[in-house]
Amino acid sequence: MTRTADEIGRTETGPRPLPELGPTRAVPLPDVEDRTLASGLRVLAARRAVVPMVELRLRVPFAGDAPEHPAVAELLSATLLTGTPTRDRVAIDDELAAVGADLGVSVDPERLVVSGSGLAEGLGVVLEVLADVLVAATHPDAEVARERERLVERITVARSQPRTVAREALQRKRFGDHPITREMPTEAEVAAVTAEQVRALQAAALVPRGSILTLVGDIDPVAAIEQVEKQLAAWTSDAVAQELSAPPAPVAGDLTLVHRPGSVQSQLRLSAPALRRQDPQYAALQLANLVFGGYFSSRWMENIREDKGYTYGAHSGTEFIPGGAVLGVDTDVASDVTAAALLETRYELGRLTAVPPTAAEVDAARSYAVGSLLISLDNQGGLASTITALAADGLGIDWLRAHPARLEAVTVEQVAAAALLFFAPSAFTGVVVGDADVIGAGLRALGGISAS
Repeated sequence: MTRTADEIGRTETGPRPLPELGPTRAVPLPDVEDRTLASGLRVLAARRAVVPMVELRLRVPFAGDAPEHPAVAELLSATLLTGTPTRDRVAIDDELAAVGADLGVSVDPERLVVSGSGLAEGLGVVLEVLADVLVAATHPDAEVARERERLVERITVARSQPRTVAREALQRKRFGDHPITREMPTEAEVAAVTAEQVRALQAAALVPRGSILTLVGDIDPVAAIEQVEKQLAAWTSDAVAQELSAPPAPVAGDLTLVHRPGSVQSQLRLSAPALRRQDPQYAALQLANLVFGGYFSSRWMENIREDKGYTYGAHSGTEFIPGGAVLGVDTDVASDVTAAALLETRYELGRLTAVPPTAAEVDAARSYAVGSLLISLDNQGGLASTITALAADGLGIDWLRAHPARLEAVTVEQVAAAALLFFAPSAFTGVVVGDADVIGAGLRALGGISAS
């Protein structure tokens, strides 16, 4: 006889009691071999032999001041793996597939990243292909033309999406005309890019000095670095990879109403300054953010999703940028509840400062923070990405090892102090994207709203 979920969870005397949470299981972190090669490439390698695979992350600082840089960089990333003098696109794919590997390339205003994974025994093949494209990618005219057309189409579609409109508006609001805002080129900028420009940018900017290559997997770290040194020996340059300069900190002020005619939803995007990982208050800020809106059981989520039903999801979190960090408070709501959702958001920000988190709230947030961190590190890919991000921020594996203990040591009073300092409604700026003819009057009645 089949029992229902309710029957399974009950006994004759009532509901089955939930067991007490046990101590958080520690995830042992491996030692990281760290060496800077003669080329200036920094190589980090760690053994995590849970599966016979290896994860690779190559991070190249890739900032540029030229107006055409974002468009050229996008096409460079799209065509880096499309051919060299000795391998065409098919040969590259076939060689990687033969060792269960793949590689992908992405770029943003701060960095170009080559990421991938493969069988550990095939690391030599992956490095050989990687070296070939880093040194000799030809960016064939036909491939550049094909990817240029695809990119124009993708940008056109993306710019029709409300989330893209909101992201671009928020970036301009936070950082003005700083290069960090140039996350997506225009269709016209992409259409004007030539293959010669792409090849010139590779020669000038895709360089090892200042770059970081991370390997995590079923490897001998010392031997893996020696293999990198040998196989990437031809990747050299006297130039230094260009780091993105630190943008200005967001300035608190009115939210900007961005008119999107005909929109049936609105995007609320608020932002304020935050802290880098190195700051002694970072752990307290992390827990304060979780209590506010950083996970499903947060105050803000319970208010505007569970209680009011204004949105399917709401999230707050820290975004790390060169030289600093910013808080982001994001949600999408129906047009007819935009003003109400903003009111409740401001209310929850104010409540976090006026009614500090309780010990129970902090303990729940702490358990979530420690648990989610350990889960994210319990696989090769998550560990490789985290090691790379920390290295770019001047931190190492020791910071990661110590962070659960830092979270455990944070007091309720320290979380309350962080909430008061960083979550006051007066500390925020941001944008609201929607149909101004529908939502404008209600928003303006709340105050603190200006037109774009």
